[in-house]
Amino acid sequence: MSSGSPVPDASTGAAIVDDAAAHRYEARIEGEPAGFLEYVSKRGHLALIHTEVLPAFQGRGIAGKLAAFALDDARRQGLRVIASCPSVRTYVERHPETHDIVVGMVQTLPHE
Repeated sequence: MSSGSPVPDASTGAAIVDDAAAHRYEARIEGEPAGFLEYVSKRGHLALIHTEVLPAFQGRGIAGKLAAFALDDARRQGLRVIASCPSVRTYVERHPETHDIVVGMVQTLPHE
């Protein structure tokens, strides 16, 4: 996945980075963990499987920013996306510009 410095977002104040070792994108606000989006990357596909935003940061658009970042990262790398996470599926449904790289919208069992 991508690496480098966190990418700040002006509307939420969140900086998002890919923690490839943990297989997740992480959002931080003023250095504090705000949320994450877990993924699996295999054979040219990126499965986006679970998004979680910490209670103190909910309602600020963090989940959407994580989804947008992950989809942009997949596009930059030429990967096809499988949207398993309900939050990511909702984002994709609302953003038709992402449909060209999404090859699956899979409903999964609740994450434990």
